[in-house]
Amino acid sequence: MGNHVSRAQYLTLGSFAVNFSTQLYGMLTSPNMKEVADRNHYAFSPNPWFIAAFFSGQVVLQLAWIRKLFSLDHAGYRRIDSNDTQGMTVEDVESIQTATEYAPIYALGNICIAGWLFFWLREEFTASQVLVTINTFAQLAAVARLPPVTPGSSGLMVLTHLVAKTFAGIGVLDLFDNGGVMMRYTPPPSRLVQGLTYALFPLATAGATPFLGLILLYDLVGVYMGQRTVPGATGWSTGLGWTAFAMTGVISIKAFLTQRVL
Repeated sequence: MGNHVSRAQYLTLGSFAVNFSTQLYGMLTSPNMKEVADRNHYAFSPNPWFIAAFFSGQVVLQLAWIRKLFSLDHAGYRRIDSNDTQGMTVEDVESIQTATEYAPIYALGNICIAGWLFFWLREEFTASQVLVTINTFAQLAAVARLPPVTPGSSGLMVLTHLVAKTFAGIGVLDLFDNGGVMMRYTPPPSRLVQGLTYALFPLATAGATPFLGLILLYDLVGVYMGQRTVPGATGWSTGLGWTAFAMTGVISIKAFLTQRVL
């Protein structure tokens, strides 16, 4: 286990540093991320400040997770398939295994988003779409493989879920936003696309955990806020608002029935 832990520590810290420094560059350069977004505001474009706020929260979560990984004494852990686990519980072993298995996907996501920004600033939206697509599907696949959080789960397991699900959730928003820009899809969308959006977001929320559902709800509210002042998009934004209301109900019911959040 020691090699897995050590590799996870440096993969996560290194990729975080690359992405964080790239995002700072994207905020400070000219034209910056927001200026490019303002010039390319299409049918699925959110309010840019929603992404900035989400990024700030993500940074805190990711640093807490990376700190937890670095608190592990990797020299003290051996193969997880042996009986010699230095007095660790089954939950400890599972949480470390889950975190180390997710670390390469996390690193891939950071590199993809850093690359996305490179192409976004140059308004090469097809290339940036390739990267956000890779990231989104990789994160969603990783979330689907996460073992459930139980009352005995460690803090590391909880943080792994939080980081993976926020990464996947914001990836969905990146996928739709960049895709709309790439296709120059002016609002309002066709009735078919509107209907699919109004139906698929609540369905996705019903199939997700309440926490991931909340992230998807945040995505939709961000798009709603980005569309409600666009001329000619009143009906589209109103439909998004009602969809967000429906998603809130789905999340509340699911949390009540399952008695779980993550």
